[in-house]
Parts: sequence; C-alpha cells; structure tokens
Amino acid sequence: MKNNNIIIKANNLERVYDNGKIKTIALKDVSLEINEGEFVAIMGPSGSGKSTILHQLGLLDNPTNGKLIIDNDNVLELNEEQRTRFRLEKLGYVFQSYNLIPELTTIENVYVTAMALGVSKEEYIKNAMEVLKNVGLENREYHLPSELSGGQQQRVSIARALVNKPKILFADEPTANLDRDSSDNIVNLFRKLNKDFGQTIVMVTHELEEGEKADRIIWVKDGLLDKDRIKKNKH
Repeated sequence: MKNNNIIIKANNLERVYDNGKIKTIALKDVSLEINEGEFVAIMGPSGSGKSTILHQLGLLDNPTNGKLIIDNDNVLELNEEQRTRFRLEKLGYVFQSYNLIPELTTIENVYVTAMALGVSKEEYIKNAMEVLKNVGLENREYHLPSELSGGQQQRVSIARALVNKPKILFADEPTANLDRDSSDNIVNLFRKLNKDFGQTIVMVTHELEEGEKADRIIWVKDGLLDKDRIKKNKH
C-alpha cells in the first residue's frame, strides 16, 4: 500500500526554548520527508531531540522557525481552533502512558475521541468495534482498564488513536512502560496496521530492535538529523 505521495514535509525546523536567561536549541535545521503509507522510526540517544521532532510533526508544539506541510496543508498557518480540528481529524497519538479514563470501559475509552467530532452514536460504536477487532481486543470491549494488562491497555490507546481513521499515527516511546513480550506485540501490531491498512506511522523509540521493524530509521543527534546514519530497513 505504500506510494510516493509525501504526507509530511518539514523544511529547516528549529525549536529554541528561551526562559529569558538561557536559550536552549532543541532542534536545528531539521528537514525531512515522510511518504504516505510509510512506517518510520525516529531514534537517537536520550536528549537527542527525537521526541521534540515528533511533537513538531504532530502539532503538539510549535517550532521556532521553519515550514511544515502535512497532507498538503501548511499547518503552521492554522489558528489554534483549526489546529485542534486538524489534529482530531487527521492525526492519532499513542504515548508512554496509556491515558485511559479508569471509569470508562474499553469501548468507551476508544470512542470518546469520535464523540468529539460529532459522529453519530451508531457510527462511533461501529468504528470503535472495528478498530478493537483490528488490535485484537474485540472480546474486551466492556472491561475496565484495571481489568486489562499493560499491553492490552496500550492496545486500547492505539485503538482510540485509530478510531477517527487518522492519516498519520504518532507514537512516542509507546513500549517504554511494557515488558519485552508486550513491547514486541505492540511494535508487531504497528507493523501489521502498516502492512494491512497502509497506516502511516511515525514512532519514537530507543530500542534498535523495534526501530528495525520500521521501513526506515531517522537518526537524531544533538538536535540535528544524523546524516551519517541513514538507514532503510529491509521488509
């Protein structure tokens, strides 16, 4: 399902944090392209800027300078309301912490974002059941988070990220709180979603074994793309 349509194009992104006394350059001159249907891993040492890049690409933070085109939209020109709508309609997010609402069942945690788009009840329940099946939790739809394992809870968060059929799924260290087997299962699930449904995925990880399951690794070092470590994986 992969093609050569560029879905993310970043030019000269820079992120500077200024507390009034000290300026910290977290990203400098980052330019990259990601194709629709591509599974990309962002890797680098701790503090290298890999999560900062993901936060810029995922519209979770504003770059200090640069240009960013996502799905043919110049997203840095959107106002806050437009950005919120764009994120809700076109982007999905998975983080280290599962961020599930403890009082809600699995299916309720999944369709809460679809409700925010004003989708009909019939449609958001249907869509929630569909994504739960895709992540292997169709028999856990009425369980509370406390009744699920860590790996299952992360699958719920992935289903929630997918329920609105996002163009791009962003995952920031999604296996950091999981054991080895659960981590493998989550990254294998990403690989399956990418292969079976053409889901574009951008994942930050510090585990080389996980990064090698992606189509390509983007290496980051000291806020810069490490052009000496350009690697395209074989699949």
